[in-house]
Amino acid sequence: MSKPVLIETSARHVHVSRADLDILFGAGHELKSKKDLSQPGQYACEERVRVVGPKGEFPSVSILGPVRPVSQVELSAGDARSIGIKASVRESGDTADTPGCTLVGPNGSVELKEGVIVAKRHIHMTPSDAEKYALNDRQTVQVAARTDGRALTFGDVVVRVHPNFALAMHVDTDESNAAGLSANSVGEILG
Repeated sequence: MSKPVLIETSARHVHVSRADLDILFGAGHELKSKKDLSQPGQYACEERVRVVGPKGEFPSVSILGPVRPVSQVELSAGDARSIGIKASVRESGDTADTPGCTLVGPNGSVELKEGVIVAKRHIHMTPSDAEKYALNDRQTVQVAARTDGRALTFGDVVVRVHPNFALAMHVDTDESNAAGLSANSVGEILG
């Protein structure tokens, strides 16, 4: 059976906690949605912050909403190296014992002691998608991207199943460039 999946590129971004949002943008500030993302309830915000590392910075990084329990920064491996951070490959939310950075907003700055990660490639799917594809939550699969001249099979892709998800695979910009992906690239889940 064919198991197609849309492959989306997730560029560098920041998730912020309520407390950090108050420091960065002022007490009680509410995130303003700029664009809905493919995952229901997720959106790119009008708000942007500077992400500062030991050797450089990114002056204008998008915040994704809604607010999270803990702030985290998701960079590609190349991004992290360019600003002097040795970031680990982790699933979103798994920030324990990761490096930190400084976030700078118009109202203040926040020194994150930890929270900078290279997001592990993953597939979002609903329980019905998982049943249809005979996959389980937290299962690891491979996904073949058959692009013209840059075909690549991604390994170590984590399946994440939740009723609020929409079927899509997320890779970072380094991975997307390596495979020559475009906005509507579709991969095939193997196994």
